[in-house]
Amino acid sequence: MTSNHRRIRSESGQAVIEFATVVLLMTILIFGLVDYSRAIYDSEVITNLTREGSNLASRGTDMPAAATDIISQSDLPNMTTQGEVIITSVQNIGGTYTITNQAIAGSYPGPSKVGSKIGGAATLPPAAKSIPLAGQTIYVTEVYYGYTAITPIGSLMKLMGGPTNLPAALYDIAYF
Repeated sequence: MTSNHRRIRSESGQAVIEFATVVLLMTILIFGLVDYSRAIYDSEVITNLTREGSNLASRGTDMPAAATDIISQSDLPNMTTQGEVIITSVQNIGGTYTITNQAIAGSYPGPSKVGSKIGGAATLPPAAKSIPLAGQTIYVTEVYYGYTAITPIGSLMKLMGGPTNLPAALYDIAYF
């Protein structure tokens, strides 16, 4: 009877270890699902914000007002402190793309990939170079957002020596 009692006790100890392992793995999966889903959602929101910014600017809205409106329209948390909207007007002057105006709203320290010097050369994405004909203007909106995970999955992945694919900053660009 004693050996039977020991076997039941050792089996219950094994069950506790198995349960703890399963709970740990499920927790990691849930945390990863939550943070990666948030990153994908935030990225989609930023894509929509860039389109809206270029749309507003191309319709004649004052560029500083358009940049401020994009910041205020965002449903991302702390967009004014963790985000930045850069709207740039670029004119094709004889085959040279020149920055004619730029408006920035938000406080994220992301530099414009188009350029920042009014009157200076603009660097347009390859797909945008064919859009403005000579003398025409294209409006480019860039949005940066500092992404922060809400679960400890990023720190946990670093502690375990694994890769963490959660972005530190999200970025998107649109042009009209």
